Amino acid sequence: MARWQPGAAERLVVAAVDLFSEQGYDATTVTQIAQRAGVTKSTFFRHFSDKRELLVAGQETLSRLLADGITDAPASAGPLQAVAAGLERASSAMGPTNRELGPRIKAAVAASTELQERDALKSVGLAAAMTAALIARGVPEATAHLAAELGLLAFKRGYAQWSEGDRDDEERLAPHALAALEELRAATASLG
Repeated sequence: MARWQPGAAERLVVAAVDLFSEQGYDATTVTQIAQRAGVTKSTFFRHFSDKRELLVAGQETLSRLLADGITDAPASAGPLQAVAAGLERASSAMGPTNRELGPRIKAAVAASTELQERDALKSVGLAAAMTAALIARGVPEATAHLAAELGLLAFKRGYAQWSEGDRDDEERLAPHALAALEELRAATASLG
């Protein structure tokens, strides 16, 4: 097996998603994932602690990008403008592989209670990172929580539209996430 080829983590994620789609999450073993990715089992464990972690690969990076974008937003930016800056920053890290895997990951998560629970924890982590960054900007806690939750929902909606959209479309994720945030902002005005 090729042990030192670059991109082992990405290959492991793709292999796992493929196997989860073909035979289900529970029936897929770490050994099968490593074999499909062309790496050793020990290489798998250098990148991931278990097979659940494959579908949340990059969560720490995504949290950091969202928070950094919020932190770096102009001082005059309101909470949702800062969240928009975070969405733009995080979206810049999403490429063709993320787009291609989106619908397949969604299907794998929908078919497994264990993965649904892990996905929910990922969402909590992303919202917490945005909330902390907003609070650090001086945004009151309740407002920071609400803005972060809207940002998370916008990211998820934008990602779903982008990943399930026309593959010939070269458009990046950011316009989809920002449009979703604007739609949610307008929807909150109608709450009364």
